[in-house]
Amino acid sequence: MESSAASVLQRAVEMDKKEEYTMALVLYQEGLQALVNSIKETKDATKKKYFHGKASEYMDRAEKIKTLVEERKAIGNYREHKKVEDGSTGNSYATLFGRFLDETVTHIQIEDPYIRLPHQCQNLVRLCELAVQMCKSLSRVTLITTRHPDDAKNQLARLMELKGNMQSRLITFEFSFSDTLHDRKITLSNGWVIKIGRGLDYFKPPGGKFVLGAFDMELRSCLETAVDIYYFPTLAGKQ
Repeated sequence: MESSAASVLQRAVEMDKKEEYTMALVLYQEGLQALVNSIKETKDATKKKYFHGKASEYMDRAEKIKTLVEERKAIGNYREHKKVEDGSTGNSYATLFGRFLDETVTHIQIEDPYIRLPHQCQNLVRLCELAVQMCKSLSRVTLITTRHPDDAKNQLARLMELKGNMQSRLITFEFSFSDTLHDRKITLSNGWVIKIGRGLDYFKPPGGKFVLGAFDMELRSCLETAVDIYYFPTLAGKQ
């Protein structure tokens, strides 16, 4: 338990130093819970005192980060930048931006010119799966993409299948095609915007059908890409 808490809190400090404050806050909270559990389990008075001191220190820092984030959000001046390294793992959608998908999200708008091929459409399904699990008030997902130049029929069939399946969960899925779309971004109705340089398609193909990462995207190697996260208070609740 002690090593678990220390590992998570160390990662929190690393994210804090990189100014990835929202991720740091999640990790501080997770690490503090593990530290509290350690305090409950240990009978060593000296250790208890030390753990209490560290918990107070990390809790104070977490509160300062929370205040900093809220203050910057209020004036529309909060943003984070992360670089996904080539060949790195641990960069699933849940890890990169799952913390912003919560009960306040009712609408998600996805702009990605490359939701065409089967694996790209599967990436879209993975995002929708995550959203359905995390966003309990989700009622609508919209997609803007480009039409496949050689296989538009199958592209349309895939999107229509997803549309019907989402409807069975009382979630509207709408999609449209643009001939000029270039930028890639995910806009959430709670005010957060996630821009990924490569869009949803930043994972490398798995090394085989029976290898780690074939299904769990947290274990899948990635292509290099940049991730920018912004908060716009004027967007919150307006979609």
